[in-house]
Amino acid sequence: MFYRQKVILALLQSFNNELSKLHLLKLLFVLTQKQSIKVYDFIPYRYGCFSYSVYADLNVLIRKGILEEPNNNTVNLIDTKDYVSQLNKNDRYYMQQIKSQFGEMTNDDLIRYTYINYPYWATRSEIAKQKMSKEEYETMLQSKPKNDKIILFTIGYEGISLEEYLNRLIKNDVKFLVDVRNNPFSMKYGFSKSQLIKYCENLDIKYIHFPEVGIQSNKRQALNTQADYNRLFDYYKETNLTQTKTTQKTIFDLLLQYKRIALTCFEANINQCHRKHLAEAITNLPEFHYELKHI
Repeated sequence: MFYRQKVILALLQSFNNELSKLHLLKLLFVLTQKQSIKVYDFIPYRYGCFSYSVYADLNVLIRKGILEEPNNNTVNLIDTKDYVSQLNKNDRYYMQQIKSQFGEMTNDDLIRYTYINYPYWATRSEIAKQKMSKEEYETMLQSKPKNDKIILFTIGYEGISLEEYLNRLIKNDVKFLVDVRNNPFSMKYGFSKSQLIKYCENLDIKYIHFPEVGIQSNKRQALNTQADYNRLFDYYKETNLTQTKTTQKTIFDLLLQYKRIALTCFEANINQCHRKHLAEAITNLPEFHYELKHI
């Protein structure tokens, strides 16, 4: 069992083995804001802070018979193990703090608390106006990322959660995600094409896939050193980039139309990903007079 899942179970144990999903989500969010290394990341969503990864883990724990779901809004811990004792010292302390501070709060109390104290995560809420005063709501709106400067971004998802990845897009006000993988399937949760389309659409981010500018997996074998990558990318520039100028121009047109678009692939290290060279090919177009930024 992953440590992050034990945190969920310990939280339920601390609250008499039963919480509404909303209550559980808000309490987990508050706990993670105290952690130096967060067990979960959250995005701003329809009712404030949200985590797809938390819901995925809840479903896993329900299937394993550790949790039960008596209705769509509630989860119960039915395992009798002591999960609080399995947490590290800091997290046990945070758990005690949360029980003491939030134990008597209603869902509405928790919503208001998180909206006021963590306004960025309330910026996409459909109920913020109902839960906040006019002044609080105006302050929250100032936390909403907004930028009209034309920038071509690139982003990799290696080593980060789905929520951290989406937050980078949101915080940079990316309007259009351009998937440049040859094969848009991923073993990593959330990053296969059908999943990524859904998660982007939920955040009003458009998605398109151009497989022709990707590198086939059989070309990516035995990449052990930077020199290996450099040889691969020299071949990529000599072949693929000379044959896909129409797609490069299409991507540039999307940039002009939407102002802030991001090329996405797997690698965290931009020097080990073909998106760097694709992006540079686009910046070398005669009409390109804008910024390139790797996030």
